[in-house]
Amino acid sequence: MPRKLLLPYKSVFSHFRAPRGLHDSVAMNAARSGYRVFSANSTAACTELAKRITERLGAELGKSVVYQESNGETRVVIEESVRGQDIFIIQTIPRDVNTAVMELLIMAYALKTSCARNIIGVIPYFPYSKQSKMRKRGSIVCKLLASMLAKAGLTHIITMDLHQKEIQGFFSFPVDNLRASPFLLQYIQEEIPDYRNAIIVAKSPDAAKRAQSYAERLRLGLAVIHGEAQCPEQDMDDGRHSPPMVKNATVHPGLELPLMMAKEKPPITVVGDVGGRIAIIVDDIIDDVESFVAAAEILKERGAYKIFVMATHGLLSADAPRLIEESSIDEV
Repeated sequence: MPRKLLLPYKSVFSHFRAPRGLHDSVAMNAARSGYRVFSANSTAACTELAKRITERLGAELGKSVVYQESNGETRVVIEESVRGQDIFIIQTIPRDVNTAVMELLIMAYALKTSCARNIIGVIPYFPYSKQSKMRKRGSIVCKLLASMLAKAGLTHIITMDLHQKEIQGFFSFPVDNLRASPFLLQYIQEEIPDYRNAIIVAKSPDAAKRAQSYAERLRLGLAVIHGEAQCPEQDMDDGRHSPPMVKNATVHPGLELPLMMAKEKPPITVVGDVGGRIAIIVDDIIDDVESFVAAAEILKERGAYKIFVMATHGLLSADAPRLIEESSIDEV
């Protein structure tokens, strides 16, 4: 992992602690309450997170086998009785997202058919969360996944920093949306020298609300980058304009509607003074990093002398680590 990339996302989730008394109570009441913790896949990250959780709870990791057959199908075998127990499924999302989703669905269904009382999914990064709105002629895939998880047998989900809070409304069962901000704020205060000379930056107007929350808690200034490159998810000419782009129909002269004006991308501007400051870009997901790299270049041009990027979920797909190393970003 490149030196610039610090604080792996699984470590943020694994730092959550319950009070010591609660740990003791959980350990003492484990047998009476009948709960088990299972790991939904065999990747190193998921196994490590599951082991850390069970160690802090004073419990044992549930016995199961999850593997891919030669034809690519996922098979799950539960190797102990779970009848009448509350089951926690730990599932991190590696780069093979669809396989991870199928592992979670099949394990939940296997536990349901084994008569588990409650099945709670612990999913730090909820997949397909960016597809939570209707775009052009697409679909709301996040809602589809929520329905699939409920059908498979999940009765509760514990996740972290959902891309949109409204995603909780897609589920027919409770969702705990935990926050990573306390640990990221602590990191800023303890690990960034002279953080009082910093300014919190939103790389787009959409991220301004999250950035404002950080700025208020740290009592720092706020800057917003406006006019970034147009996202491919934004509205395009797909025949769904109202009113239509062409007026070839015969209408009453008094009801004639004006043509839709095409959108124009404004020039890139930074709303806020970043000159001579430490710029800290905050977001929930770092996946395709081109927008972060472009934001860092603009901030450098405007006089920021050091640039940090902070986010909960470090997906870093494709060539993201290399692009970060070659960019103006000092640390992620």
